[in-house]
Amino acid sequence: MCCLTVATTLLTTTILSGQITPKKLPAQRTNKHVTIDGKLNEAAWQDAAKAEEYVEFRPVIGRKESYENRTESFLMYDDQGIYFGGTCYERSIDSIAKELAGRDGFGMNDYIGLIFDTYNDQLNGFEYFVTPLGEQWDAKMTSNQNSNNGGEDFSWNAVWKSAVVLHDKGWSFEMFLPYSAIRFSKDKVQDWGLNITRRRRKTEQQYTWNAIDPNVNGFLTQEGTWTGITDIKPPLRLQLSPYFSVYGNHFPINQVGQNNWNSQVSGGLDLKLGLNQAFTLDATLIPDFGQVQSDNQVLNLTPFEVKFNENRAFFTEGTELFGKGNLVYSRRIGGRPINLHKAYENVDSNEKILSNPNESKLINASKISGRTKNGLGIGVLNAVTRAQHAMIENLETKSIRQVETDPLTNYNIVVLDQTLKNNSSVSFINTSVIRGSGNYNANVSSGLFSFSDKKNRYNLRGSAALSNLSYKTEDKRNILGYSHSLGFGKNSGRFTFNFSQELTDTKYNSNDLGYFTNNNFINHYFYVGYRYTEPKGWYNRLFLNFNSSVSSLFSPIGNIESTYQNSRLQVNINAQTKSLHWFGIMLNYRPKENDFYEPRTSGFLFTRGTSVTLGGWIESNSAKKYSFVLEAFERKFFNFYDANGLDLFIGQTYRFSSKFSVNLRLGLTPRPRGVGYTTTLPDQTILFALRKVSTLDNVLSLKYNFTNKMGLTFRARHYTSVVENKEFFTLNGDGTLSPKSEVTQNYNRNVNYFNIDMVYTWQFAPGSFLNAVWKNATYYGSDSAQDRYFENLGNTLDADQNNNLSLKVIYFLDYLQLKGKKKGRE
Repeated sequence: MCCLTVATTLLTTTILSGQITPKKLPAQRTNKHVTIDGKLNEAAWQDAAKAEEYVEFRPVIGRKESYENRTESFLMYDDQGIYFGGTCYERSIDSIAKELAGRDGFGMNDYIGLIFDTYNDQLNGFEYFVTPLGEQWDAKMTSNQNSNNGGEDFSWNAVWKSAVVLHDKGWSFEMFLPYSAIRFSKDKVQDWGLNITRRRRKTEQQYTWNAIDPNVNGFLTQEGTWTGITDIKPPLRLQLSPYFSVYGNHFPINQVGQNNWNSQVSGGLDLKLGLNQAFTLDATLIPDFGQVQSDNQVLNLTPFEVKFNENRAFFTEGTELFGKGNLVYSRRIGGRPINLHKAYENVDSNEKILSNPNESKLINASKISGRTKNGLGIGVLNAVTRAQHAMIENLETKSIRQVETDPLTNYNIVVLDQTLKNNSSVSFINTSVIRGSGNYNANVSSGLFSFSDKKNRYNLRGSAALSNLSYKTEDKRNILGYSHSLGFGKNSGRFTFNFSQELTDTKYNSNDLGYFTNNNFINHYFYVGYRYTEPKGWYNRLFLNFNSSVSSLFSPIGNIESTYQNSRLQVNINAQTKSLHWFGIMLNYRPKENDFYEPRTSGFLFTRGTSVTLGGWIESNSAKKYSFVLEAFERKFFNFYDANGLDLFIGQTYRFSSKFSVNLRLGLTPRPRGVGYTTTLPDQTILFALRKVSTLDNVLSLKYNFTNKMGLTFRARHYTSVVENKEFFTLNGDGTLSPKSEVTQNYNRNVNYFNIDMVYTWQFAPGSFLNAVWKNATYYGSDSAQDRYFENLGNTLDADQNNNLSLKVIYFLDYLQLKGKKKGRE
């Protein structure tokens, strides 16, 4: 025991001093048969290279595995793919954390994972994980100079095989990765970056084959090497996923000549084609996104658009290149028509609108992405949406006319990303939106760089972008805008810091294919932090930081002399305790602010008072059957109306078994005294109100997994937000407010959304799925300030409900497998 303690101390010192030598594992080829059943009883495993002596990096850096909980793993390859197997030892089967959570569902699971950096550039990798109950996770990994863990894209999915066996000594696993599930070069002899990681969730211990220091920036920068891989050839990668779907929809229109029920039968195809060893073409023909999760709709009281999550698989899978520069918000593709309200402006008194779709129809989409062996990443995405029309009926003649609300539109993204030594890169991205029918076009181009020093401690990064709105009419000129960012920081070590600046002129606009709130600003940011990553006393990890920012206008607005917008000082403390609980404390101070956007009218500002926010959060040990998250933040303004507000969030999870769990998430944001924009009166008076806003967001989620290939999920959400205006004010030219008594309308709001998403999924073959989905959507709104929760819930459930039932079958076809089966029959 004494010798083990001394060895662990020496190893920890070596890791923290950065002196550890990366491990090398010789690549062993086999020509023997292996059956993927999790048992490792074939003779081939006797010849495989053994990866052992895993090292802990959480919570104790550099500690060797104990003998009872050791990891034995083996790696080999043949002409078809890569074999990875081994045993994760445990004292008893009860020590294993296991939960059926669905593919890429994480859950409360132990896992072991294999990470390949096939081009050995320490910037891009592929990850493949398996859990004790045989569920698979996979991801693309990219190194992020501003993050210690880099970025993991778990929406990327490959088709591969795995099997697991539980036994009294722990659990054993086997994985087979066909070469079609990974990208690599055609070189005769190759060395790949390699690491293997194991996590034990009940103790939150995490180990790697090649030692990792969490104080060093980057995971891939600390990999070992799989050496001497010889004579492997990238296969022809041709994979088809044809689909067939049936939809039935019911909404109680209850009007003569209109059916409450309608149905739709559809079919289409997703295609993946390897253009060469590095690049892949993904295409979706006649896409069907009807089964994606419902959006979390809210009452938006801000001057900016609500940003929704992207749930369409095509636009989330393998799109890490397209995220460069933060210029792409893929919900723009097939999103809200740009002239949606044009239909309402052209309705005569003897007409009515029959339909005005709020989403454009996607015709097709394709993308090409990959990276050469020299580190050049190339991404091209193109999508086309058809013209959208509102249908307007003449009540007298019954004739129907069309009003175009969205033209035929082509969306295009091009990305070039060159990796450099020392975890550095330079990139270029261009986005363009080309519209028909005389509408304007939009184009944005941006160059980015990120340079790190040899020791990967310091980083200099920046970007410069130009936007151009091109109009097709002579009465409008093209609008050219500019934006840039620049930052420098120390990202490795216990002490870290960052300085950065962002600047955007008054004409820059990336909104047509990106999420864009406003231009005309110069922002400066500063961050300094210190982290304790070795367990001491009461904590496992402790993180302290101070950050601040100041924002000003790039150019004055109208006759307003001041360009100051806002500033912030903030302190954060976050820690994990020895009992595996997390908690954090935050203190935020914001001096007086000038808000140029809340008035909704250019040339005006609203002056907010000084505010202080104090809050904290706690997250219990998630390995327990019952776990919770609690967050509470209180903000207090110091001005004549003494506005204040509380943000409270409670999340609770109970796991009844490895198959069944329940999660309840409650968000409560009472604003008993708040001030904000209400409306602009006909005489152009900008009306504000002192108001009470009560918002509650309640989400209940149930999950039952029958097997690791079949599961049922149920998600119900009720959102309610009630606005009760107490006093009205007019906005003065200097940003102050004056009382206004003669307001005849209360402008109260009562908004409720209710949704159900119930999904049955069965993976009946590798890459092939049957999905049955029930979706319910209900809306209730009024001008009543009634904020009794159950009364609003009852009114919402009594409102007209839209119910949608759908069945979709996706069948995966792989050219190589079909070719192999054909040869077998011959």
